[in-house]
Amino acid sequence: MSIIILFVGLLALIAGWWLARQRLAAKPWLEEGALGEFPGTEATALPAVKVGLGVFLAVVGALFALFLSAYSMRMGLEDWRSIPTPGLLWPNTGMLIMSSIALQWAKVSADRDDADVTKVCLVAGGVFAAGFLIGQLLVWRQLNASGYFLAANPANAFFYLITGLHGLHMLGGLVALERTIEKAWRGGATDQVRLSVDLCAMYWHFLLLIWLILFSLLTGWADQFVEICRQLLT
Repeated sequence: MSIIILFVGLLALIAGWWLARQRLAAKPWLEEGALGEFPGTEATALPAVKVGLGVFLAVVGALFALFLSAYSMRMGLEDWRSIPTPGLLWPNTGMLIMSSIALQWAKVSADRDDADVTKVCLVAGGVFAAGFLIGQLLVWRQLNASGYFLAANPANAFFYLITGLHGLHMLGGLVALERTIEKAWRGGATDQVRLSVDLCAMYWHFLLLIWLILFSLLTGWADQFVEICRQLLT
């Protein structure tokens, strides 16, 4: 519970900092002169859709923080039986990293108005992301074939739940990426394509960060860190 409070507090600090940067508490109607002549009265350069995505990612981050907190507390009970780390998680992680790199390259190319490279990078990012999801399904299949069923142990249930939740967010990202690819291949407005690519890259980097945290926890790398946190909080 303390971990959750700490995470929510961090989100509140970030939100407060962003509000301060936007000068939402300013009172421009008390100033005299043309709009934009006073600090805090100019229109924000940040698109509303990017602000909305930032809020959505904050909510998703809080959701994963809740699951990770529950995971760390549940794994300390006696009936917890850790499952062996599937070998496919390693190449899957590599594909997600390559997908994120491809999306970042697409963003840079879009900023340079290089439409051809942008298209190729977007398609490459989608292919790597689809490969990641297929690999995750193969991991589930291997675990089932080895007898690690969903209801057999709490560790199994958490593995399927956490990886499945992350996979659902990846599927949603692929839908948005497909639309961005279609927009780029149709030769849409440059500003619209650039914004769509920027949003996809932002979303992909976030999902990569979430997965790296999950990967370190599921593979046991974070066990010692979780144990230290548990001792500090008790």
